[in-house]
Amino acid sequence: MQQITAAIIIIGDEILSGRTKDINTSWLATELNLRGIQVDEVRVVSDKQDAIIEAVNTLRARNHYVFTTGGIGPTHDDKTAEAIAVAFDTSLHADTEAVSRLEDYYPPEKRNAARMKMALVPKGAGLIDNPISAAPGFIMDNVYVMAGIPSIMQAMFKGYADSLTGGAEVHSLSLELECGEGDLAAPLSQLQDDFPEIDIGCYPGDMDRQKHVVTVVMRHRDPMRLEQAMSALKTIKI
Repeated sequence: MQQITAAIIIIGDEILSGRTKDINTSWLATELNLRGIQVDEVRVVSDKQDAIIEAVNTLRARNHYVFTTGGIGPTHDDKTAEAIAVAFDTSLHADTEAVSRLEDYYPPEKRNAARMKMALVPKGAGLIDNPISAAPGFIMDNVYVMAGIPSIMQAMFKGYADSLTGGAEVHSLSLELECGEGDLAAPLSQLQDDFPEIDIGCYPGDMDRQKHVVTVVMRHRDPMRLEQAMSALKTIKI
């Protein structure tokens, strides 16, 4: 079965400065994995248009899907829609359906230019529903553009998730061992040679004076093959 790949682009100076914690990556990666879509790369980029354009054009060319979060709100630093339009060599326009959704959501006295700006999407884009605050995301080819606020992003994703083409779910198994990474390096290298199709990672835990702990994580689409590799791991003498 073909491996379906994706990239995630987190957009926002507030993420890069540390003022806001990124929780969208973990949530999206988990949801995509459940659908058999492997996340191959994650980038965090600034609100600068050139940075968004470069990331989008690079990643959409080498992945089946690209998912962006952030930069589609009403303020001056929300530049994602314009950047996506440039990346696809098109222009923005006021989508009539997006305008209608915003007019239904905001009473006349609240419909200022900043809020109505959220109806501007690249020509040719399809809308992504926003059941929480009306302002839609959009889809351009294989690029899915969503809000940065986690609750809104998650609601947007759930609205179209079933339309994504996935592959086989990637399963994982893990085992915690009391040893150092150096103690396990050689036997893990041999185990990887014996099971080349399985992703095997070794991750150290917090170190204290009493013991060293590492967690070995294995990932593969075939759960039976994964179990075989785990059984082999358990026989390793450290």
